[in-house]
Amino acid sequence: MTEQHLGARPTLEAVAARAGVSRATASRVVNGGTGVRPPLVDKVRQAVEELGYVPNHAARTLVTRRTGAVAVIIPEPEIRIFSDPFFSQQIRGISRELTAHDTQLVLLLVEGPGDYDRIARYLAGGHVDGALAFSLHTDDPLPAIARRTGMPTVYGGRPSWPTAPGERPVPYVDADNRGGARQAVRHLLSLGRTRVAHIAGPSDQTSATDRLDGFHDVLPDADPELVEHGAFTAESGALAMARLLGRRPDLDAVFAANDLMASGALRVLRERGRRVPKDVALVGFDDMHGVAESTDPPLTTVRQDIEGMGRLMARLLLRGLREGPATAPTSVIMETALVKRASA
Repeated sequence: MTEQHLGARPTLEAVAARAGVSRATASRVVNGGTGVRPPLVDKVRQAVEELGYVPNHAARTLVTRRTGAVAVIIPEPEIRIFSDPFFSQQIRGISRELTAHDTQLVLLLVEGPGDYDRIARYLAGGHVDGALAFSLHTDDPLPAIARRTGMPTVYGGRPSWPTAPGERPVPYVDADNRGGARQAVRHLLSLGRTRVAHIAGPSDQTSATDRLDGFHDVLPDADPELVEHGAFTAESGALAMARLLGRRPDLDAVFAANDLMASGALRVLRERGRRVPKDVALVGFDDMHGVAESTDPPLTTVRQDIEGMGRLMARLLLRGLREGPATAPTSVIMETALVKRASA
């Protein structure tokens, strides 16, 4: 057994000596290698705990060719990321899953087109083992960057870009946006509403187009004047609601493609003297913490497990890194459920 000087950092040699194994065996156990018998693994781990050994990150990276870090990339303005609860909930899910697997989260923000070159250099530089990206728009260059740099990536949301011939479909996690929208519209119709409007999200995001498609699945002959687009923000929901009332003051129900736009619509309806739900029934989408239950009245909404989607994204990426991309599903669609509250 080797003696450690007071205050000295325990070494791998000391761990090996304490466990009674070779340095190579101790290294394989500490760095997650295979081929070591379980009893020896237990001895090395006990020695690590007794000595308080902390692996040298740089040395571990050389052995495993892993950094122990994952990039989370969100191509949205910073002000929206830190004001929209959707992003904090998804990041929380990602962070909790990565933490459970001793992996560091590196947040990369995209404020403008110039940031993509910086992100491409960072990914190509080998600073992270993989990437998670969500809230992408149709023309976003991130998928091409990921392909070019060879960075293993899992996406949040159904991809809108085509897969090249012979290329494996990119892995992604999404909610059943179309099915959830159908639930929302059918609920409004079940209340006897006949003039149902839709505040859709941005037309360059698949979550918004899928929810719009779900609206049309139930109301294929809906009056085009009853559809207005917003930007998934409360302010855009308010503007869309004002435009809808200007065109169709007789509307008696609204399905908004997310809770923030529904909250903006609710504000305008109250300002215009429309009682919710007596005059106009209102349904949102997300069941977002801090939004759906805090409006007056609380929102009936379609619930998606935002934090759960974040955890699942991280889980798929880590599985692909550990076992190879062919072992992980290429897509996971999570169920949605209507949550009935006072607005409808």
